[in-house]
Amino acid sequence: MKRIYRWNTVEGGGSEHLALDADAARIVAESVVIGPDAGALYEDEPFGCAYRLSCDGEWRVRELAVWMADGRTLALRADGAGHWTGANGLPLPALDGCIDVDLACTPFTNTLPIRRLGEKLRQRRELRLVFVAFPSLSLSALSQAYTRLAPERYLFESPEHAFSAEIATDEEGVVLRYPGLFVRRSP
Repeated sequence: MKRIYRWNTVEGGGSEHLALDADAARIVAESVVIGPDAGALYEDEPFGCAYRLSCDGEWRVRELAVWMADGRTLALRADGAGHWTGANGLPLPALDGCIDVDLACTPFTNTLPIRRLGEKLRQRRELRLVFVAFPSLSLSALSQAYTRLAPERYLFESPEHAFSAEIATDEEGVVLRYPGLFVRRSP
């Protein structure tokens, strides 16, 4: 499956162009993001970045690379079982137990647990994941929850941010609408 996706932020003029290449063995998303002027999950500073996210065939994150327009970078590797290392290869024990990653600059990372957990989301599932803030690239391990409400509709909850939203996806679990934050448009 090779697809192109584009999103706009609801406020602040942000946009994203993402190329997804997926088969039974691997999933690779490559994207360019023009960050909004400000937003609910962003720091108050405009930004631009590119990222590459690689997953195994079961939608478990294996590698993440982020390049900020100002020259800063972030590189993470994961074993798919909840252990992470940084660019220097050293373990990041604060992220232990995290399978998924949530990049605040994109709705695409909501697809990871939706695809990985599939039918298990018929009941509320609490997850621990790596949250990457933008534009600072600060990392934290956060708890989030997903519940499938209906085909192609999910309740997303982020207790640390006191935030919840009902996300609409396409049949492949890729976000169409994320109320207040993102809307997908035709490429």
